[in-house]
Order: sequence, then structure tokens, then C-alpha cells
Amino acid sequence: APIENGPTRNLTRSSSAHDKWARWSPDGRRIAYVSDATGEDEIYLVAQDGSGEPEQLTTGGQAMRYTPEWSPTGDHIAFSDKDGKLYVIDVETQAVIDVADEARGLLRDYVWSPRGGHLAFSMTDATGFSSIYVWTLADRELHRVTGEYFHEWNPAWDPEGNYLYYLSDRQFAPQLGSFEWNYLVDRETGIYALALRRDVEHPLPPESDEVELTGDDADDDGDEADEPDDGDEDSDAGHDEDGDEDGDEPGDEHEGGDNDGDDEDAPIAIDFDGLAQRVVRLPVPFDNYVGLSGANDGVFFIRGGPQYYGRGGSVQPALRRFTFANRNTETIADGIGGYAVSRDGEKVLVREGGAWNVYPAGGGDATRVSTNGLMVDRVPAEEWEQIFDEVWRRFRDFFYVENMHGYDWDALRERYRPMLEHVGHRSDLNYVIGEMVAELNVSHAYIAGGDWEAPDRPDVALPGAIFELDAESGRYRIAEIFAGHNEEPRYRSPLTEIGIDARVGDYVLAIDGEELLGSDNPYRVLRHRADRPVRLTLNAEPTFDGAREVSYTPVTQERSLRYLTEVEANQRKVAEMTDGRVGYLHVPDMGAQGIQEFIKWFYGQVRKEGLVIDVRGNGGGNVSQMLIERLGRRVLGTSFSRTYDTPDTYPAVAFHGHLVCILDEDSASDGDIFPYRFREAGLGPLIGKRSWGGVIGITSHGPLIDGGSVNVPQFGTNAADGSWVVENVGVEPDIEVENDPRSVIAGQDPQLERAVEEVLRMMREDPKALPQRPAPPVKTP
Repeated sequence: APIENGPTRNLTRSSSAHDKWARWSPDGRRIAYVSDATGEDEIYLVAQDGSGEPEQLTTGGQAMRYTPEWSPTGDHIAFSDKDGKLYVIDVETQAVIDVADEARGLLRDYVWSPRGGHLAFSMTDATGFSSIYVWTLADRELHRVTGEYFHEWNPAWDPEGNYLYYLSDRQFAPQLGSFEWNYLVDRETGIYALALRRDVEHPLPPESDEVELTGDDADDDGDEADEPDDGDEDSDAGHDEDGDEDGDEPGDEHEGGDNDGDDEDAPIAIDFDGLAQRVVRLPVPFDNYVGLSGANDGVFFIRGGPQYYGRGGSVQPALRRFTFANRNTETIADGIGGYAVSRDGEKVLVREGGAWNVYPAGGGDATRVSTNGLMVDRVPAEEWEQIFDEVWRRFRDFFYVENMHGYDWDALRERYRPMLEHVGHRSDLNYVIGEMVAELNVSHAYIAGGDWEAPDRPDVALPGAIFELDAESGRYRIAEIFAGHNEEPRYRSPLTEIGIDARVGDYVLAIDGEELLGSDNPYRVLRHRADRPVRLTLNAEPTFDGAREVSYTPVTQERSLRYLTEVEANQRKVAEMTDGRVGYLHVPDMGAQGIQEFIKWFYGQVRKEGLVIDVRGNGGGNVSQMLIERLGRRVLGTSFSRTYDTPDTYPAVAFHGHLVCILDEDSASDGDIFPYRFREAGLGPLIGKRSWGGVIGITSHGPLIDGGSVNVPQFGTNAADGSWVVENVGVEPDIEVENDPRSVIAGQDPQLERAVEEVLRMMREDPKALPQRPAPPVKTP
């Protein structure tokens, strides 16, 4: 695509292949990319002007492959695959060299050094911390640069070949919580530079404004010091703003910096001995950094913000540049989604929303890349066949066990492939693929989306109430108003807000002046009104005489209000059954809402004698370990203060009572794992019904060719001894209780009632009260 003027070229023109990871060659003549045109991911080259046919560079692929990165000389290309293996291919001979093998997942941050002699990347230890490695092409040696104790990643080379930059977590000043005396590490990342050779100068030498005297006449009285002769050096020569005494720009090769005699095209030299100790932190504040790149006279990087669960971040990602010359950091663009630096370092391509903009590397106004010509002629049937094969390969490549649960995965592909000729719509394809992956008898095998659309549903201006038809009057009445928690946006209940006079039992005679009769549907009238206040005409009698009007600001869903109503009803029931001695909290999922509900209800009940943890209907997620850690704390001691009537505990927030957990058939995924680990941690008994039994975790490996998604079950769940647990079995309760329909319809909850009975029994048999204040110590002789 042109930055300003010129044609847009479709270089591959294929609906039957997924082409991705395009990268320009150093001379700008060719583009390397990954394609599955053969049925497997291979590296291809294509002319940038669209002439000729693509050239297949690799063969024999049997795994998903990632970004081809050209060496600066254009002679070699590095790429990695789904097994974390890193390769280099000789472009001319097509010989493939094994470089490294990441033991834990993918290896993706590989970058070539200037002149192409070395590759830098990070690999992880068993702790999950990464270290920087450098591989040398000439001798094919792999060097570990940094140690095992700290997290270092995202290497980037100085374009002049003097420094290797990287990111590292080295700020250990944590953020403290307000709900409990605990820490969270944030804004911990710094930017570092390694001097590649012993004779490389410090990139940030001490600054000084002292004048350097260079004249030979020591007896000169200095009368002409301010106006030196034309042939003399200026009195402050050699003192650039950066304090670099030889007058070169930082990053230039200084004495000893020419690595191989006069051959400026030879690979840069690296003194590996002591390399990790030749390190300096750039004067950029510790923060949340990603996306480091070397630049002329400095570095580019993205500054992000802390991550939140359930709400957006407080800091928009920003592309920033630090320069050695003035030791300043400037913002190039805010609210970005990624960037790339041109090979000459003069321009930066930035993704901002749905647009691509090109900025001068030093900052300034952007030029927008035109995407008007990005058109394809697509053949849906060819795309569907390619998607079918790619989904099959993704399961082959990433399924959590290689044996595919004992099934013949090749045979299953051939069994379902003939159905493709009957696929007439993308949803048909999802059905066929769904049937194929279901053969593996595994959880979380999700196929979704694709190139098709469903019409938008109209928003409805909901009042946070239940309408009930009064057959005798032929009018609707308000049967219930959800109480809500107007302190929280999620639980705002419109008809309970200040100044709104709406009561249970009121007849709803009209909506926005339109009369509402029993033969109509109130939700039909409320459609398309959610973006404005809605007027209700209400009366205690089914007549307009004496009616009043109230105006409310609607919500568009009442699920949260109904959920809160149910939770509070259970809390009241537990309190009534135990005289307030036992608490109750429900965790709806192990994601954003689940952890928010836990935080909301746990701390206010931490001094109860018993606590019922309800994970029925829990939709899963990934925070169960956070909850188990807090519930599993034991009181190791107490603390009494002069003016406190009750003791504090050590640790400060620790539940000192009896716990029970309720689960059911809809406790799923991490909602399975929670009760399993709850019991393994010895926290208390499980009550209810056996859970769903789906605990193989998933991740995405990018969109399919038409934007659809596939999630492959990739991460198993195991016991401490390594054995497989829960999957396809579920978690059996210690006390099985059925919530039979008759009891539920009658307003009972046998599972909750049995849980309360059990916790009361535990409290009787093993009381766990905190101690009373002891007698004061007497320390006189």
C-alpha cells in the first residue's frame, strides 16, 4: 500500500491459502512471508512489484511458523515455529540451521544485529523468567548473556553495533493494596544497554560545561580567547550537548569500535566475556514497557499502563523515543496498537485504531497510509477448505497431549472432509469443524465467528423491574422492583434512584405517552428508547384519574440486577438460619465479575464464624488460585492494641472460621478447578452435585483467514503428583445434594440449606473464636 501516492498491489491473490507475516527484504525488492499454500506453513518470497510467481523457500513443514526476519545483508532469514524452535535459512542454498529451542512455549523476539552476524532473543528458565541469548552465525555458537535470577527480554540492537538494549524487571518498589496489607508489583520495567565490547564508551558519560583549553600558547593573556583564529579549534570544541568529548554522536563507533579492520561490512564483534556486567540503565523512569527497538541515537518503546480486571486501563499505550543526545524522552503517538521502524531508521509506521500512520522518527506530523485499494476477490468455498485444514493443523500442533486422546487425527480429517462440498455458509463450516473436534472428547474446543454477520438487536429501555399482567383490569402492574446497589454502575436500578416515585403494585398506564394495554407487550414499546429518559404514567388504580408521571434513565440489561437480588436473598437466608454467625458469597465466574464479587463480599465477612462459598453456575476463567490463596490463609497470631476492643490477626486478613463450598453441574472450567483445589487445600467440604469436568485451558493463535477464531485445548490440569485430574470427570462433592425441581419451585434451596447445616455442625464441634484480650504483662522485678 502506498504511503501517499501509487498503486495498491495484491501480491498473492489466493483464497485457498492463509498468507501472513510479510517482511520486506533489506534491498526492498522482495517480501518474505509465511503461507500454507502447500497445506503446511512454509516460507515464501515474492517480488514487491507483484511480478512473477512466489518462490517457496522451505519445504517439509510440519508446524505453525512465525515471522521471517531478514538479516541486514539479505543472505539469511530467521524464523521460529510453534515448538519454540528457532531456525536460520540460507536464502541462496535454502539450507536450514537449527539455532535454539525454547523449552516453555514460543520464541518470538529474535532480532538480527547490524551487518547480520548475530541473532539476539530471549528464552525462559523453569521459573518463567527470561534471559537474553546471542547466537553467532559464523561459528553457530549460542551464548547466554544474562543470568537466571531476573526477568530480561525483548532485545534490540543499536544500529551502530555498539550496544544491545533489552527490557528487564528491576524495580522492586511495590504498590500496596487498600483492602489488605499486601503488595502488587507494577511499573517495574527498566530499559538497559549492554556495551558489546570492552572498548565501547559509556553511552551516558558525565556531563560538564567546563571549557576545554586546546591552544599551545600557555602565556597567552586570553584577550582573544573569545575569537580564536580561523585555524584554531573553537574553545568548546569536543563538548557536544551530550558531553561526548570526541565530538561524535552517541552510538557512533569510537576508538576500537571498528570491529574488523577497515571492513565496515563485516559482522560486528562482541566480547562475550563479562558482557552482562557492562550494563547501564537508560535514564527512563521504571514503568510498564513493551516493544523495544533500537534507533539512531536512542531507542523506541511503548509505554503502557497497569492491567485491570473488568475495566479499561488508565494509561493509553504510547510510542516514545529516548535519545542520547539530549537525554530526553518524547512521545511520538498516543493510543497506539503497535509500530515498526523503517530499516534506515528515518520513519515509524504506527497502528492507531483502524488506521496506519507514518511518522518521522524524530516526531512530527503523520502521513496516513491509504487502505482504499485493499481489495480481494475471494472464493468462499476455497477459503472454507483452507480454514478446515488450518483448524485441523492447529489441533495437531497445539493439542495438550500429542496422542490426540488416542484418536487417529488424520483419519478424522478424512472422515469429515467430504462434508465440505455440502457447506453453503460459514456457519455450516463451523458446524462441520465443531463435529470433527468434538470427536476428541475434550472441553473448550471452540470454533466461532467468521465472515458472516447477524443483525443488531435493538436496545430496550429496561426499568429494572418485573411487569405483571392484571387480567381483571387488562393492565400491567409493577410486580417487583430490583433493589440494586446504586453505588455501583453495574447494579444501578433505575426505579430506585433518588426522586423517582415508582412503587410495587403501581399500574403502568402509558410509556412515553403511549397507552399500554394488556393486549400489548411493554417491551415492544420500550425498544429503541435506551438512549434517552423514559416516562412512565403510573397509578395505584388502573385508571388515568390521579395518575402521575415519573421519568427514569433506563438500563439495557437486567441480568446483573436479577443476579444481585438472588445473592442478597441467599445472604439473608444464611443469616436467618445462623443468627448472623455465618456469611455467604457467590462467585459467578473466575473472571472479571467473579473476582470483583469476591473482593466485594469477602472482606466484610472475614470475621464471621463460618462462610459459605457458592460457585454454582460458575462460568470459569483464570483467577481461582487468587481466591484459594486468600481463603487458605491461617491465623498465625493476634495483636492487641490499647484502644481496640477486638484483636487484629497475623496475617492481617485471614478468615478464622469454617468454610464450605457449594458446586453443581454448571460449575465449569476454572469453576471446576476451584472446588477441586479447595478440597486439596483442606479448606472444607464440597456440597452439591458433580461439576462439569472441563479443565483443559485454551489460548488463541491468531485469527483465521476470514477473521474467525479457534481455541485449542492446550493446557492440562494435573494433581501435585502429575496425574491428570477433573477433565471429563468433574469434581465429586463430599456431600451430594440435589436441587430437585419441586423444592426449587417452592422457593427452597436444598444445597444451600445443607451447606449451612454442615458449617454449623463444624462450628459446634470445633469452635474457632479469636482470643480475648490477655492480662497485661507485669515486668517489674
